[in-house]
Amino acid sequence: MDGNGRWAKARGLPRTLGHRQGAEAVRRCITGAMELGIPNLTLFGFSSENWRRPMSEVDDLMGLLRRYLRSELAELHQNGISLRIIGERARLPDDIVRMIDDAEARTRANQRLNLIIALSYGSRQEITAAARRLAELTASGDLKPEEIDEARFAEGLLTAGIPDPDLLIRTSGEQRLSNFLLWQAAYSEFVFVDKLWPDFDKGDFLAAVEEYQRRERRYGTAAESQ
Repeated sequence: MDGNGRWAKARGLPRTLGHRQGAEAVRRCITGAMELGIPNLTLFGFSSENWRRPMSEVDDLMGLLRRYLRSELAELHQNGISLRIIGERARLPDDIVRMIDDAEARTRANQRLNLIIALSYGSRQEITAAARRLAELTASGDLKPEEIDEARFAEGLLTAGIPDPDLLIRTSGEQRLSNFLLWQAAYSEFVFVDKLWPDFDKGDFLAAVEEYQRRERRYGTAAESQ
C-alpha cells in the first residue's frame, strides 16, 4: 500500500490525509477480494522501518489505526472476515495491542476472507527470530538439526498457517519487496502498478488478478512443450 504521502503532497495536503484516503483504498480492495472469492488477502500497513518516520506522522498513523479498528470491526465481523495482524506487537501502543487481540478473537471463526495486516512488520526480523528459536531448541536438545526443513522453519514464521501468496501487487511504481514476506514470496507472481495507493480501486485490483491468471507458474520446472 504505497504512495499515500506522495498522493497528499501532489495535492498540497498533509500526509495524514493521504493515509486516510489510503484507508478508503483498503476498503475497496477488501470488497474486491470478497467479490472475486479470494480466500486470503495480506496488506502491508506499517513496516519496521516506518518507525523511523517523524513522530508526528507515526502518531497520526497510530490514531488512524485506532479509528479503523473501532469503526470497521463490526462490519468486518458481519461480512465474515477473519482478521489477523502480523508484526512486532511489542512496539505498538498497549491500547492498540489490546484492540488487536479483541478483534482477532471476535473474528477468528469467520471464513469468508482471511484478512492479514502487517503492522510493525519486517521480513528480515521475522526470519531472524524464527532462526533464533530453532537454534535455541537445538541447543537445548529439543530439536535435532536434521529435523529442520523448510516446513519446520515456516512454522516459526509469523505467517504460520497462512498459505504463501500467489500474487504480490505493489503500487506507486515501486518495484522492490521492501522487506515484505521475503521467505513467503519465493514463488509469488508480481504485478507493479503505477497508481498511488489512495487511487487504487477495484478495477485495478481486478486487472492485477487477470494479469496473474494469464501467467504460467512453473515453480522452476520447464514449460510444457507446445
